[in-house]
Formats: sequence, structure tokens, C-alpha cells
Amino acid sequence: MTQRIGALSDTYMARDRPLGQARVLWEIGLDGCDVRSLRSRLDLDSGYLSRLLRILENDGLVEVEQNVDDGRVRTARLTAQGLKERAVLDQRSDDLAASILDPLSESQRARLIAAMAEVERLLIASTVTVGIADPRHPDAKYCLQSYFDELGARFDAGFDHARTISATTDELTLPAGLLLVATLHSEPVGCGALKFHQDEPAEAKRMWVSPDVRGLGLGRRLLTELEKQAAAHGASALRLETNRNLTEAIALYRAAGYTEVPAFNDEPYAHHWFEKQLTR
Repeated sequence: MTQRIGALSDTYMARDRPLGQARVLWEIGLDGCDVRSLRSRLDLDSGYLSRLLRILENDGLVEVEQNVDDGRVRTARLTAQGLKERAVLDQRSDDLAASILDPLSESQRARLIAAMAEVERLLIASTVTVGIADPRHPDAKYCLQSYFDELGARFDAGFDHARTISATTDELTLPAGLLLVATLHSEPVGCGALKFHQDEPAEAKRMWVSPDVRGLGLGRRLLTELEKQAAAHGASALRLETNRNLTEAIALYRAAGYTEVPAFNDEPYAHHWFEKQLTR
């Protein structure tokens, strides 16, 4: 396949440029792209991306402009010639896809498409990183606000942050607790938190996964990492509560071995309380 599309040659899609340059053209898109966002999206170091952009500029395909208000911000845009080149690459990609699918039967096409989608999901899942974050960091704040926004949309009577059991910045900072943030290509896509209570079970809070990456197993991964962190900090059990409308979360907790128990707090938005014994 790499031979067929020219990924290993200097003439990707039979054009006069390699795959790396073609990918940059595609990612810049029709409306342009901030260079920092481009670097993050492609996971390239700044030096290599600068070289690629310089080549494309010299070929008359790209223009890089500095922001008039902030010289540190640069935006890459396709020229008229660059837009034509991108259109040619798009058309040749479509033609190549058709040439691959045409010889196959309908069932074979369906199997191939399903297999490619599964490979894509697994590759994306493998690039997500999870680590302890400062609750004051912009990525952490984004995840927590997204969590509150989703609860507000899904709960029967909305969600009032002031009414729920607290999980403040201090409570989510070691040694009182911690916050995990998941990132994909340097963008925040999920979070989960712990509150420690000395000899009592630890408490899981603020579990959220971005809709953009659901179905990749990230919720289970975050929960597993919370369990590991809780055990590493001396907790013998992990507790959590959830709302009846969060059916996916309830299914996740039950599948992960959590047992429903009587209410252990007075969380006003909870309908189910769960607990799991941990192995230290």
C-alpha cells in the first residue's frame, strides 16, 4: 500500500513532493491554520515544520503571516496555487480509494472499511497520554468546565456547581488529592480526579471524556489509572457516585467491578453509589 500511494517516495500521489509536504498542505486547510496548532496536530518539532513550510513557501504554495497584535503568533495560509495543488491531491486520493475498492465485492468493501476504522480508532487511542496535572493549568480548567457543561445539559434539572460536593483546586492537589488529564496531540480530551481521606476509601470525582474521543476506551483507561493512583497512595477502596442519566458511566463502573452500595454521602445529584476494593 505504501508503494501504491507513493508514501515512501519523493512523489506522493504522483506529484513533485513527498508525503510530508502534502500532509502539511492538507492540514493547513482552506481557511489557514495557526502554526502552533499545526505543529501540535502533526506532532512535529518546530524546526522540521519550519523547514517544510519554507519549502512550500519557496514553491509558491503557502504564505506565513505574523499576527499584527502578537508577533509570536504566525498563521499559514494556502496561496491560490496552493489551493489548486490541494484540490489535485484530494482528487487523486479519491481516485486511489476508488481503485482499491472497485475490485472488491460489497461484503469485502464493508469488511475493509470496518477494519480500517478499527485500526484508526486503536492508533488514536494509543497516542492519548494520561498524567497528573495541576488543576490550575488551562487544560485542567478546560476539562473541568466541559464536565460541568455536560452535566448541566444532561441532568433533569440542570447542574449547579455550588450545590455539588466540593472538589476544589486544593482538594485535587497532592497530598489531598490529584487530577488526571488526558491529552491527544497536546489537546485536552478527558479528566478524572481523586480525593484522599487518610484511612478511609479514596473518592473518584470529575470523570469526563470528550465526545470527540468516546469509543476509544479512554473512560476505562482513566478509571484504571485512578485506581492505581488511589492504591499507590494507600487507599484500600475507591468510591464514587453518579447520576441516573449517565448511563454510560454506570455501565462502565459495573463492568469494571464496582459494586452498588448504600449512599455514603449527601451528593444532591447522585442516584447510584459504587465502591471497589483495591489491591495495593
